[in-house]
Amino acid sequence: MNRKIVRTITFQLHRWLGLVVGILLCIAGLTGSVLVFEQEIDNFLLERQMGHIVPTNHVIPLETLVNTVNSTYASTPGFKLGYVEMFEGEPYEFRAETAKGKDFRVFVNPYTGKVMGDRIWDDTWLGFTFKLHYALLAGETGILIMGIVALVTLILSITGIVLWPGWRRLISGFKIKWDGHIKRVNFDIHKVAGIITAIFLTFIGFTGFAWNVPQAKVEDVIYAATFTSKPPNPVSHPIPGKQPLSLIELLQRADAAVPNAPTTGFFFPIKPEDVLWLGKKKPGETSKGGSIQLFIDQFSGKVLRIQDGLNPTRAEVILNSFSPLHYGTFGGLATRILYVFVGLVPSILFITGFVMWWYRYRVKLSSSPKQLWRMGKG
Repeated sequence: MNRKIVRTITFQLHRWLGLVVGILLCIAGLTGSVLVFEQEIDNFLLERQMGHIVPTNHVIPLETLVNTVNSTYASTPGFKLGYVEMFEGEPYEFRAETAKGKDFRVFVNPYTGKVMGDRIWDDTWLGFTFKLHYALLAGETGILIMGIVALVTLILSITGIVLWPGWRRLISGFKIKWDGHIKRVNFDIHKVAGIITAIFLTFIGFTGFAWNVPQAKVEDVIYAATFTSKPPNPVSHPIPGKQPLSLIELLQRADAAVPNAPTTGFFFPIKPEDVLWLGKKKPGETSKGGSIQLFIDQFSGKVLRIQDGLNPTRAEVILNSFSPLHYGTFGGLATRILYVFVGLVPSILFITGFVMWWYRYRVKLSSSPKQLWRMGKG
């Protein structure tokens, strides 16, 4: 195919995808900029709302804390614990669902056993921002839509790189002629902002698509492409006439399997076939939640799988990079600050892209035979 034709097709694809999906790209980018520091913002707001805890050497047994939460909220319709997050020096966060399907969160001081307070995450402004970013406040349909928006981000980044004029003259590709005509300045801002952030937007788009559109089976493709055997999903095997082991017993099995590694969180099994999933953090690890994942049969207590993030398979190396690449944590504070600005760029690109289209549209409209005839009559 002729190079000029390829470039024309690429240009049209870039232009119309950007115009059609531009508003949604702006929403995703602006909310993403806020969510880069979601944890820090949330911790600050929580401390103002519920107070500061003073760590001690004595931690209340987890089973006692679970019982406290369950008894405190026994009258809440449909209250059912699903997950607990346990970070040293911070309140334990118990997440539950209610009869209304709300994301209900309870905060407990692990050193005193006192319930510090609760909130419905969906009703907080951070929860609203997250759901807008992830699902457009539209549930499963919104998740799929934002997954498609992420794919469009990937396509726009790639086509933008192809169309970048700096391939012909490198210096001009990074230059903004501030004293030029407004059309020239607008174009220069578009090309420079786009090329500087293209690689980051490519990562963000790809990872967002992989997470939001599981139907694409990106994970399976990665396992196949890296010639890595994908482990089966672990399941519990109910034993007739026997109840699941107690939480304390299951946690003891986890501690025995990976000693000297504090538990940082776990999901409560809901269905009989569900396993107990735990996260653990080995000494010396820098990541807050740790890199160890355990899957335990809730009936037999057997450790079905240990996923060690410090010794990953080829596929896990790629999959484990998704979160750092999407949230900008791979380079510490510097890349997180950079990602705040990266999130602003889709709005800049949409505005400058729309201006370029509008200029072209006005020229085309003014040169049409019908418009020329009207001008002649005037």
